[in-house]
Amino acid sequence: MKSLGKFPDRFVAEIAEQPQALRRAGRGLGEQSQQLARLREAVASSRSILFTGMGSSYDACYPIVTALAGRGRPCSMLDTAELLHFRMPLLEPDSLLVCVSQSGESAELVRLIELLPAGNRPTLAAVTNGSANTLAAEADIALDTCAGEELGPSTMTFAAAMAVLEALTGDPPLERAALEMERLLAEPDAAADQLSAWIDGRPTLALVGRGSARAAAEMGALTLKEAARFPAESMQAAQFRHGPLELAGPHLAVMVIATEPGTRALELKLAGELAAAGAAVLVVSQDGDCPDGAEAIPVGPLSGGLAAAAATVPAQLLAWRLARCRGLTPGEFAIAGKVTTRE
Repeated sequence: MKSLGKFPDRFVAEIAEQPQALRRAGRGLGEQSQQLARLREAVASSRSILFTGMGSSYDACYPIVTALAGRGRPCSMLDTAELLHFRMPLLEPDSLLVCVSQSGESAELVRLIELLPAGNRPTLAAVTNGSANTLAAEADIALDTCAGEELGPSTMTFAAAMAVLEALTGDPPLERAALEMERLLAEPDAAADQLSAWIDGRPTLALVGRGSARAAAEMGALTLKEAARFPAESMQAAQFRHGPLELAGPHLAVMVIATEPGTRALELKLAGELAAAGAAVLVVSQDGDCPDGAEAIPVGPLSGGLAAAAATVPAQLLAWRLARCRGLTPGEFAIAGKVTTRE
C-alpha cells in the first residue's frame, strides 16, 4: 500500500486506496484464470451452493448470492458460526461451500475446516487476501483477492473481495468502478465534512438496502461501529417498515442504499416518508436522485457488488470523521483485533 502521504492517518489512507485495490484484484484475476474457471464451473454444476464468512467477509456475499439465486441457481448464505454449531448437515458431498475470509484464519472457519469429513466433504472454495493461510491451504479451489496489506477495519479487503466474487458471473467492469470510487474519494476531507453536517449530531443512524445493496448497508454499519464506536444499525429496507419506522423523526438519520434497480422506487418512497417525518436522509444511488428533503450521493453507472462497494464509501468517510471528532485514533482497535481468532 502507498504511504500515508497527504493523509493524516492510516484509516483514511486505506479508504482512499480502494480504487487501487480493485485494480490489483483485476490483475490478480487475470493471473488466476485457471482457478477462476474451476470455481465458475463448480458454481454452474454443484447441486447446491453455500457462501459463508464472518463480519465484513460475510457481508461481501450478499451481491453474488443475490445474483446467482436470481438466475435460478440453488444458492444461499449463512454465517460460519451458525453453520458450524447448528447446520453442518447442510454440507453434502455434491455441494459447493465458498468460504470468504480476509485473513483465512478466522476462528469459526478454521474450526469448520477441521470438522469437515475427510474424503466426503463438499467442494471447498476459498476467497482470501493472500494465499498463505489455513483456509487457502485446505481449499480445493483458492482465489487471492490481492487487496494488499490492510491494518485497519476492512476497506480495501472488502472492495477486492467484492470484485473477485463479481467475477463468478462474468467480467466485472473494475476500471469503471475504480474511477467512480476515485471520484467519490477525490476530496475526502470535504466529503467527510458534508457527511458530518448531514448527521448533525443525531444519536441514531440506520442504513437500509435490499438485495446486493445489503452489502453496503451491513458493511457501512459495521464500519461505523468498529472504527468510530458509533451504534449504527443495518436493516433490510422492507423490514424497516415493520416496526423501526416508529423511530422516524428529528433524532434519526438514515442512509438509504438504493442501488438495486428493481426496488429503487420503493427505496425512494421510503426515503421520502422518512424525510417528511423530519429524519435526516441520505440516498446513495447510481444517479443521485432523491426525494424532497433528502440529500444524495451518486455512485455512477455500477451494478451488483461493485455498486455496493462504491456505496459503502460514504459510511467509511463518516466513520473516519466521527472517530476524529470523538478523539479516537481512526481505525485503531481497542478491544478486538484485525483477525478474530477466538469465538
